[in-house]
Amino acid sequence: MNDSSWGAPPRADVVGGRRPSDLGSASAGPTYEEHAAQQTRPMPIVPDFPDAGRDAEDSGRHGREQRERGAAPRSGPPLHDQRPDGPVPGSVPPHPAAAQPRPGDRAGRPGRAVPEKKAVREKKNAGRDLRAAIGVGVGLGAVIGASLFVVKAVFVGVVVVAVVVGLWELTSRLQERKQIKAPLVPLAVGGAAMVVAGYARGAEGAWVATALTALAVLVWRMTDPPEGYLRDVTAGVFAVFYVPFLATFVALMLTADDGPWRVLVFLALTVISDTGAYAVGWRFGRRKLAPRISPGKTWEGLLGAIGFAMAAGALFMEFLIDGGSWWQGLLLGLAVAVSATLGDLGESMIKRDLGIKDMGALLPGHGGIMDRLDSLLPTAPVVWLLLVLFVGSG
Repeated sequence: MNDSSWGAPPRADVVGGRRPSDLGSASAGPTYEEHAAQQTRPMPIVPDFPDAGRDAEDSGRHGREQRERGAAPRSGPPLHDQRPDGPVPGSVPPHPAAAQPRPGDRAGRPGRAVPEKKAVREKKNAGRDLRAAIGVGVGLGAVIGASLFVVKAVFVGVVVVAVVVGLWELTSRLQERKQIKAPLVPLAVGGAAMVVAGYARGAEGAWVATALTALAVLVWRMTDPPEGYLRDVTAGVFAVFYVPFLATFVALMLTADDGPWRVLVFLALTVISDTGAYAVGWRFGRRKLAPRISPGKTWEGLLGAIGFAMAAGALFMEFLIDGGSWWQGLLLGLAVAVSATLGDLGESMIKRDLGIKDMGALLPGHGGIMDRLDSLLPTAPVVWLLLVLFVGSG
């Protein structure tokens, strides 16, 4: 920026916007010599900001224009001291980008970016409440363990409650986000019947209850107008197979002589797989596994899930399952890690389609019931089938 815009003294050949030759006449005002004599006085110090309380006689002095910031010398009567509102004539306007603060700049201190470590630390701290998540997990583990080894029927009741609440969360989110009205009443009643039938009558009972539940969904929806019928019953049949049908395999595992231990191995391996994926992925995760579905999952986390689950599977099959062997546990752990990851990605796909983060808020630090069943549901038939192949149905 040039000197005149910052209050520099005017050129010797121009005073008040007129040349010496223009000052000779009586109508032009004082002579050039008088102006030059006035310019020999000491210039007052101009502050960086306008002073609203300046005396009135200051505003009448000659040369006020020269003390204005960014104002060029001009002719005419002197003006009151103020900053110019618009751009200064003859000056180079600043680039538009210069007036915009850069991302990360601190307020009032351009060019000073917030340290990257602070941003990274805030990102690390974001996420679920680990203290609440651990507390809820321990509480659920105590309930499951007590019901599993004391009375099998009580554990079946726990599974039924989880299925009904999961169906309620799923149908509620479908209606809220997509206006899909999957009928909850036949889903809840039929889902509970499927789990009980699987425990009481085995695989045949579970299949019959599944077929009847799907038929009930088709009939129940007929009581509403036909608009959206196909969409609603499709979502209802999907819910039948996604939640209660997969949960019946837990009841089928429980029917074996060592059923509680099989269910415990199934639950423990799934939790250990998720824990290994979280721990290794949080510490060493670099390469994204499925960024469009679940940006937080990495290939390193998957390897951690496989390693943790295979090690735990070898120990569980050797010491907890009758007739089991360590090498079978390695295969079982590998299968659990893969199925649990696919189940987690499957529900992440559903939640992304619905535009939500969690299926519910019933469990502090976890989200909803469906956010905990996402890995368990697809893993149940895998564990049931491998255990039947390795050691029989019991």
